[in-house]
Amino acid sequence: MKLSNRLEHIAAKAAEVTEGYVADVGTDHGFVPIRLMESGRVKHVVAMDVRKGPLERAREHVREYHMEDRIETRLSDGLKELKPGEADTVVIAGMGGELMLRILRDGGHVRDCVKHYILSPQSELSVFRHGLEELGLSIAEEQMLLDEGKYYVILHVSPGTMHYEHEYEYRYGADLIRKQDPVLKEFLERELVQGKELLEHLSRTGTDGAKKRAESLEKELEETKEAYHALQGTD
Repeated sequence: MKLSNRLEHIAAKAAEVTEGYVADVGTDHGFVPIRLMESGRVKHVVAMDVRKGPLERAREHVREYHMEDRIETRLSDGLKELKPGEADTVVIAGMGGELMLRILRDGGHVRDCVKHYILSPQSELSVFRHGLEELGLSIAEEQMLLDEGKYYVILHVSPGTMHYEHEYEYRYGADLIRKQDPVLKEFLERELVQGKELLEHLSRTGTDGAKKRAESLEKELEETKEAYHALQGTD
């Protein structure tokens, strides 16, 4: 079974932090639960998906690897069908940040029991980090990686309080900036180059819509520059 680099990192982090009981939300083909079992550190996984088709494929893969006694598949909209005490670690990946926040909000009934969340939102990262803060969840660690031409972040989150001083830390990740993460550095450099090119294009366009977009883009680029300087340790 071959997993993407992103899913390998997600499974590895979940196996590292868990006490043995994991819930995988949006399990799709069930590959992450299988990899978790192969790690030897996990005792039981509840693999959940809101769609019947992917869940049936997950069941087939679980049977193929003879793990039916350790991986339970369950039809569930987010965390709604997870019972308190069934998992100390929750994995959610491959969704937009807004949807993942909704799942976390709706999963309040298990929040007292879950000690670790391994989360990999695909969009709306600033909104997502703000949302975690509002939910009483704190980012313990972030990883950023490039997988098949796309940039992804993986967050290890636990119950707790957090607050960042600068808005660019919510957008790009305070932990990644503090660690001077090389993948984030590469991403920021790309954002600055592409942003400058887009600004030049908008300035040539000259329409009212282009002017408004240029004003918004200039503010975004200023934030990106602040993050880049902070990552490099310069003013």
